[in-house]
Amino acid sequence: MRLQNKVIIVTGSTTGIGKAIAIRCAAEGAKIVVHGLENDWGKEVVEQLGKDKAVLHIEDLSNEGTPERLVQLAINTFGKLDAVVNNAAIVASSNIHTTGLSFLRKLLEVNAIAPFALIKAALPELTKNKGCVLNIGSVNAYSGEPNLLAYSMTKGALMTMTRNLGDTLHRENGVRVNQINPGWVLTETETIRKREHGLPDNWYEDIAPVYAPAGRILWPHEIAAAAVYWLADESGPISGQVVDLEQHPFIGRNPPKDASAIVKK
Repeated sequence: MRLQNKVIIVTGSTTGIGKAIAIRCAAEGAKIVVHGLENDWGKEVVEQLGKDKAVLHIEDLSNEGTPERLVQLAINTFGKLDAVVNNAAIVASSNIHTTGLSFLRKLLEVNAIAPFALIKAALPELTKNKGCVLNIGSVNAYSGEPNLLAYSMTKGALMTMTRNLGDTLHRENGVRVNQINPGWVLTETETIRKREHGLPDNWYEDIAPVYAPAGRILWPHEIAAAAVYWLADESGPISGQVVDLEQHPFIGRNPPKDASAIVKK
């Protein structure tokens, strides 16, 4: 039980990668504050984990006071807080022509500013318990797909924050801050996005090797397995690190621009 008795907030954990992280952390002995926007899905996650191991909070992270309420819920329910997983994010397609300022501000608010606010709200408790933060970024942080401009910008901001706080908070507060950048993961949201792009529902069964040398993309539980290491004491004093989780070297590759090319012809 690598996370025995640890209390962890996992944002965006009613679905996708966040849900997988919550499930894996609970299996490793942690108690979880489940968070998201989907109340019914959230209740299902809590039922799966067990009401003695999980508590649910449904609220938009960009709302005033949400970070503080999440932290207080962890303390009131489980008596402490050991770790924060900043996973919640808006994934939305846009480019220079379709990215309006209000749209960009909303993505920045949820994907970059809200994680900062939650770290800040949790810092006194994390300092007390020598806890840690794990930010869930994206390999798009380095440049991004042509039609993921705004999203990629927010993940770049998150990565810079991780590097910065991973140094300062570790030195000053004994709190480690690290990040994993997943590559292409088969989540519910990704399935919906590809359907909107005109691909068939089984698109993931036959992906071109340039995108998936293994013949498939990643599963959420594989990201969750990696997350446990960074949340557990076994990662020791490591802080300020960003690890890419993809099946091929990401930086420097130039795959086809045609989105339909993901599927073998």
